[in-house]
Amino acid sequence: MGDMLEFNEIYQEVKGSWNDGRLRFSKQNVVYKSNKTGKVDSIPAGELNLAQWRRVCLGHGIKLGTSTGHVYKYDGFRDTDFEKLSEFFKANYKMELAEKDMCVKGWNWGTAKFSGPLLSFDVNDNTAFEIPLSNVSQCATGKNEVTLEFHQNDDTEVSLMEVRFYVPPSQADERQESVEAFAQNVLSKADVIQATGDAVCIFKELQCLTPRGRYDIRIYPTFLHLHGKTFDYKIPYTTVLRLFLLPHKDQRQMFFVISLDPPIKQGQTRYHFLILLFSKEEDINLTLNMNEDDVERRFEGKLNKNMSGSLYEVVSRVMKALVNRKITVPGNFQGHSGAQCITCSYKASSGLLYPLERGFIYVHKPPVHLRFEEISCVNFARGTTTTRSFDFEIETKQGNQYTFSSIEREEYGKLFDFVNAKKLNIKNRGFKEGMKGKIDDYSDSDEDKHDAYLERMKAEGKIREEGNDSDESDAESDESFNPGEEDDDIAEEYDSNASASDSSDEGDDSEDESSKKKKPKKVVKEKKERKERKPRKEKKQKDAGGPKRPMSAYMLWLNSSRERIKAENPGISITEISKKAGEMWRGLGKDEKEEWDTKAGEAKRQYDKAKKEYKESGGGSTSSSKKESKKSTSKKEEKKRKSAGGDKDKERGGNDSFKSKEFIETSEESSSDSDHKSKSKRKKESDDEEEEAVSTPANSEEESD
Repeated sequence: MGDMLEFNEIYQEVKGSWNDGRLRFSKQNVVYKSNKTGKVDSIPAGELNLAQWRRVCLGHGIKLGTSTGHVYKYDGFRDTDFEKLSEFFKANYKMELAEKDMCVKGWNWGTAKFSGPLLSFDVNDNTAFEIPLSNVSQCATGKNEVTLEFHQNDDTEVSLMEVRFYVPPSQADERQESVEAFAQNVLSKADVIQATGDAVCIFKELQCLTPRGRYDIRIYPTFLHLHGKTFDYKIPYTTVLRLFLLPHKDQRQMFFVISLDPPIKQGQTRYHFLILLFSKEEDINLTLNMNEDDVERRFEGKLNKNMSGSLYEVVSRVMKALVNRKITVPGNFQGHSGAQCITCSYKASSGLLYPLERGFIYVHKPPVHLRFEEISCVNFARGTTTTRSFDFEIETKQGNQYTFSSIEREEYGKLFDFVNAKKLNIKNRGFKEGMKGKIDDYSDSDEDKHDAYLERMKAEGKIREEGNDSDESDAESDESFNPGEEDDDIAEEYDSNASASDSSDEGDDSEDESSKKKKPKKVVKEKKERKERKPRKEKKQKDAGGPKRPMSAYMLWLNSSRERIKAENPGISITEISKKAGEMWRGLGKDEKEEWDTKAGEAKRQYDKAKKEYKESGGGSTSSSKKESKKSTSKKEEKKRKSAGGDKDKERGGNDSFKSKEFIETSEESSSDSDHKSKSKRKKESDDEEEEAVSTPANSEEESD
């Protein structure tokens, strides 16, 4: 037999709900840790005085009692665990693990026994059920009845509201006394808060973020009383799980966070956290409403009767002494700006995320506390709105996901190093420096992308900066280039006119002649480029009456397999269908692909045959003739526009009153040359049209033959 026994998936009943956790038996103590809240129950071995093994709804359970009057019940054991536990108790605790049978007759008539914090209902000396008196919220008495009301738990689907006990009168005179005695026994152990006596101390007008407002906080020995203008809250110290003291990012304020389970309620609203906001500059002088001897005996030097200092320090010190729990503060993490927190957004509200030594906490709306133990993995995701920020996603083992968005890109390195140091699973981790031989086998990780997210962010930043620089340079070049184009075009148009006038001057240099020759060449090149671009546009036009092109082997297979893919993957999108089909097609064998290749070849032969018949019937020639006629008409319209524009320019000319003899001669010569050229072009076009008209009937006759 070893010195320790450990059991997983052991359940503890908390106000009607089962919370799972881990239970460990050792020589020194018995420790149970809840997976939901992380709360630890430690029972010293020397205080154990009761151990029972019972058959319960979740298999088998164990009931432990202590000399201080506390009772602990844990369920979820197997039948085979009894022998191990029995031997362990004998060897280490020197006590027997007794087997206790429960009454399952279903009788509602029995004996009520008060044993410590439990009310047990026994039938024939066997326990039928037990009620933890700490779950009782109210106890009301009647003539012969006692009614117990219970605290409600939001995590349970079905809650027990109340139980009524009928107390039979033994004698006429003692009827009322037996009912009152029963109620007093219940109230002595029930969790009923009664604000009796004086408060230990009072803090006036403290700013509270959740619930929002300013409250007077009255500190009582067993509970905390929040008194506001509208609402009052009474918080027992037993419901306090953790205390946090967190510095604000501005270094001028402090958050004091109290974690509660069960939460305080206001209507349908639940407050799992009580968040107080303090200014570092605010001081206080506090005097406890107790004698110095009582303070020394009660708090053992943790508190003094007279205290002074910063308000947040005094409040946290008083709460730590009364609740008897440690205060959690941020660890060694420091962000890009030197603060111990990260600015981010959660559920459309901005707040602060604090990486702690054993978890994360987000304040303040809504507050979230996540322990490392309940985190399954974390994910660094790309920002949805801009690349200057990223999202930090946390997924818990229960399947819940928390996304903290709009985190500055500069915070990534610090946060990544912190997560890596805490050995948390990173969902999208690729190859890391120093770990190039290892691949994260997590199902949702990006296996193809071998760089960590930090490297990708840096690369994207460089690309974006280069893109911005290039955009700026392009914008500058565009602004300088567009006017240049226009100037060149205008110069060429006027240079053609100017060349005619300058040709009469005999004193021109050879450089002018070479420049005159180069300029029209540019125009010719532009015309050639335009002629080459036109057929590309014409290729896009399809003959509506022609046969449709055949599908490839892959498309034929996809059309026949699309419905099958949809049936095998319900809810799949169109893009995912194409991806899935591509994977399936690549996985097909040669024999299966040959079948679809033959079908594609047959479709191609049928298409060629239909296309040939369509051409023979004259389908393609008519369309080509229509295109040529459109070309000729468009050319004529362009010439008319140019001629009209030239006439308007002539009309607009301002210095037409005086013209030299040389200018008139050169202009007449240029005009005659241009007229001659235009006439020759018209003749050529008419000849071409006649040739086309002559050629078309011949082709039609040949085709008819």
